[in-house]
Amino acid sequence: MVNITCRVLSRPAINELPTIYRELGQDYDERVLPSIVNEVLKSVVAQFNASQLITQRENVSRLVRDNLIRRAARFGLTLDDVSITHVAFSPEFTHAVEAKQVAQQTALRAAFLVDQAVQEKQSIIVKAQGEAQSALLVGEALRKNKGFLELRRLEAAREIAATLSVSGNKVMLDSQSLLLNVAGNDAKDILGVSK
Repeated sequence: MVNITCRVLSRPAINELPTIYRELGQDYDERVLPSIVNEVLKSVVAQFNASQLITQRENVSRLVRDNLIRRAARFGLTLDDVSITHVAFSPEFTHAVEAKQVAQQTALRAAFLVDQAVQEKQSIIVKAQGEAQSALLVGEALRKNKGFLELRRLEAAREIAATLSVSGNKVMLDSQSLLLNVAGNDAKDILGVSK
């Protein structure tokens, strides 16, 4: 249900005054205007759905004004101003519109989450491909150069030592636990230490 308030400013056409008083009486405005306003409003509003009444309010107002001016002229009335001052809908319709908006927002959020999941999946795939390529390159480097493994051990030991040095705890570790393997044959060969 739509509740519309329409303001109409009217006056009788001067040359039609005798006819208006003879046929309609002195209360011509109370007898004619309410009926033609209701008739015109119903016919114009029927052409639009509820959301269009809001979005196309200017068009609705223009149609009401044009139709009322034509209808009032038949009764010898001149309309100076016609305007729709208020449009309200029933609480059921208002709740239905709100529910529809909530559903649309939920659907948009779901679509966003799906897009986000697809992007995360792509990111994971790219990361996995990068790690696989890295593993292949590390394996190839190990086969070609034995010093690469020792370099990795030294880098790991340096990272462990750096982490432990900033720690507030006092820790005593031997070179074996730091993965230095200083006593190992490969390390001695690389460092040039005799066996």
